[in-house]
Order: sequence, then C-alpha cells, then structure tokens
Amino acid sequence: MILEVDPRSAVPPYEQLRQQVTALVVGGAVAAGFRLPSIRQLANDLGLAGGTVARAYRELEADGVVTTHGRHGTVVAGPPRRPSPSPGLLDAARRFAVEARAAGATLDDAVVALHVAYTLGRT
Repeated sequence: MILEVDPRSAVPPYEQLRQQVTALVVGGAVAAGFRLPSIRQLANDLGLAGGTVARAYRELEADGVVTTHGRHGTVVAGPPRRPSPSPGLLDAARRFAVEARAAGATLDDAVVALHVAYTLGRT
C-alpha cells in the first residue's frame, strides 16, 4: 500500500490519508483484514506527526473503514458506512455527465477531460 501526502495541498494531511485509504478499500486494492502500518511507522515514513496519522485512523474508524485493536494494530474492516462521494459532488458529476453527453463525448473522453481539468485546477 502506497500513501503520499502533498504538503502544498489545501487538504489537510490527515484528510489526504483518509481519502487515500478509503479509495484503496472502495477500489478493491486493499481487502478487509489488511493490517495498516502502525501510527508511528506511517508517521515516520511520511514525515508527519504521529497525531496526524492518529487522526486519520480515528476518522477511518468513525467511517467504518478500519477497526483498531490496540496493540494488535489497525485493520481494514470494509468500505465506508457513509456514502463515499458527497451529494454535492454527485450532483456536479451528473451535471458534467449531461453536458458531456450533449457534446457527443464518450465516457472515456469525459474522464480524460475531467482529469485534465482537475490536474490544471491544482496549479
């Protein structure tokens, strides 16, 4: 499992970790029962404070993505209990899909356009 934190991002590091682990679980790259690195290990690997990683793990536990077993570590439980994309994001995606279809774009065209717009929006 590879996790990265972008220190230039407006998204707090704990949230970046939460989103990445959730995406790995939802996408099937990490299965239930997978043991996450210890807080100390992940903090050292990413150059973060232990409290930052601990907060990410607490948020993941609150979402139902992981369970914490004290000294036995943090283990993936499954996908989040709450809907992953927010309703606002789903609405934005629906509007984009309608416009893309009206413009004659294929799904692949729309995904590429979204990727380009998202990447350019980070600068």
